[in-house]
Amino acid sequence: MDWQALRQRALKDTKRAVATSVDDDNLITQAISAMEDVDRAANTLTRRLREWYELYSPEFSKAVDDNEAFVRRVLEKPREEQLRELGLHETMGADLERADVQESERLAKAIKALREERDQLESYLDRVMLRRCPNVLVLAGPTIGARLLREAGSLKRLAMVQASTIQLYGAEKALFRHLKTGAKPPKHGHLINHPLLAKAGKEDKGKVARALADKISIAAKVDYFKGEPIGETLKQQLEARFG
Repeated sequence: MDWQALRQRALKDTKRAVATSVDDDNLITQAISAMEDVDRAANTLTRRLREWYELYSPEFSKAVDDNEAFVRRVLEKPREEQLRELGLHETMGADLERADVQESERLAKAIKALREERDQLESYLDRVMLRRCPNVLVLAGPTIGARLLREAGSLKRLAMVQASTIQLYGAEKALFRHLKTGAKPPKHGHLINHPLLAKAGKEDKGKVARALADKISIAAKVDYFKGEPIGETLKQQLEARFG
């Protein structure tokens, strides 16, 4: 027997198997993880930009709470115009050289570019999920839907787990704390960011999360087994009940 030829054939078959194992589940997982990395980087740099810019215009930084608006206005308006909009004629900030201010503005441009990259990633994620799990996409949106799929490990797994498991994806730390210390059990994980839960009262969030997880479980099964579109119907049922 030619052992060398057998080895080469086995290697070739293994490489082919690895290459064909990459699917949309992998792409979704990488895209949502990249989005989260970009968000963390942008948020960290924005905090740095605020501290830096407060040396120059502390009043403006304190007045603009929204980070995206803060970065945008740093790039669009000079300090004098910012102060006028706040009804101020002078600032407690240092009178920095223009070259020093420009360095902080360069950081603001980098943050803006990161935000734009994040938007591009979300658009890509939306397209991949549309072809892989359109019903989950309709119900959960691209970000929550992708996080649920990543937690499950695949669309197949998401379709097979219980709805109660879907409800708690993203709340693992709170669940372990409950099991270890007897603290209150979590009622939701990633689903807390869903618009329906955002509108629900505190006492109703658990009930809404259970109903939403039930519908997402159904949607995942339909997506995995290639059934007819049902996402909009499930969404309307939820909105009729909780909207």
